[in-house]
Amino acid sequence: MQPLSFRIEKKVAGALTRAGSILTAHGKINTPAFIPVGTKATIKSLTPEQVKNTGAQALLVNTYHLYLQPGDELIRDAGGLHKFMNWEGPIMADSGGFQVFSLGAAYGLKLSKIGQFGRSDLPSKSDLGKELSKVVSQADPNPPFLERADEALLPRLAKIGEDGVSFKSHLDGSVHFITPEKSIEIQHNFGADIIFAFDECTSPAEDLRYQREALERTHRWALRSLEHHRSLIRANKRIDVPALFGIVQGGRHEDLRKKSATIISGMNFDGFGIGGSFAKEDMSNAVKWVNEILPEDKPRHLLGIGEPEDLFTGVLNGVDLFDCVAPTRNARNGTLYTAQGKINITNAQFTKDFSPIESGCECYTCKNYTRSYLSHLFRGKEMLAGTLATIHNLFFILHLVGKMRQVILEDNFFDFREDFLKNYVRE
Repeated sequence: MQPLSFRIEKKVAGALTRAGSILTAHGKINTPAFIPVGTKATIKSLTPEQVKNTGAQALLVNTYHLYLQPGDELIRDAGGLHKFMNWEGPIMADSGGFQVFSLGAAYGLKLSKIGQFGRSDLPSKSDLGKELSKVVSQADPNPPFLERADEALLPRLAKIGEDGVSFKSHLDGSVHFITPEKSIEIQHNFGADIIFAFDECTSPAEDLRYQREALERTHRWALRSLEHHRSLIRANKRIDVPALFGIVQGGRHEDLRKKSATIISGMNFDGFGIGGSFAKEDMSNAVKWVNEILPEDKPRHLLGIGEPEDLFTGVLNGVDLFDCVAPTRNARNGTLYTAQGKINITNAQFTKDFSPIESGCECYTCKNYTRSYLSHLFRGKEMLAGTLATIHNLFFILHLVGKMRQVILEDNFFDFREDFLKNYVRE
């Protein structure tokens, strides 16, 4: 049995933009699609039924977090993630590769998937060293899990070697060594429909020499991931075989991105992930460079991207799938999406605003509650605040990408994109 099938239903003339569908063992995903992130096998504050009612077609879980708690073998023994978390649709699992970045170079710093810095403002290693020193000096004089690296005392929980990555658990400090083979075994134990090769997501502050070194390592890990994936399939004689996606890296460098896309596309993966931490203005070019090379007949997933303007950029440049924690994390902090931009519902102007979050929105929250009530819940620190806000934000993002698919099929993508971005106030 094939792990998945992908069909392109419509291509936009003169662009990489397309609409299609992915068929997995647990159902179909119409693309382009946004995949909500249930880091620990749950969308925080929502039941699986509530998540489904927002329009979610699939979920993505985090390998690193679920490996640490409750453990991949327990999940396997429970019958896999679908049974364990009561989700009937497709499930994707990341590889843990992003934790190489978030627990390594980015740990303790304000570095994320998308930076606001301009090309000339990208932080240097010396700048990061100063910031790291500041972080350390403000902490416990003998903070746990600190290691010396370069010139600064880095509060890193991940150390990279040729064979894999050594993690110190953020839960109890226990040490774990994750190799490409181990990552694939964990994801197989989950019973996910789509899994990813283990990779190294580099910091945008790393120099070209290190970016090249990390890229070569990512390519070696990709091959090891693929080979072990195949060996597990042979050994276990699985029928519901997971699809394995290879990940393209290369930072902000055109030659590295194109090289990575060429090498990864030459391996027989079922689809592709586009990874990396981007400067805002880099993302469009990086995605375009990659998708002009990757095979057209396999799905492409842009990892960790979920703001409305970035979703349009990705779809424009041939991305089929997205995932991101931003909509749900923003919701729990009181930041809500509207067609005019994001609002902070705790602001005083909303305390007596008896209109819905978004006029005309068909989500459960907007049909039943007002901005005033949401503002009251957040100010009172009520648990229901996160639930109602998360329902709205997920509905907004899921239906925005769903609308992109619709207008692609109707040959109206560019007009829709222009109209939306004209009214949407970006931060």
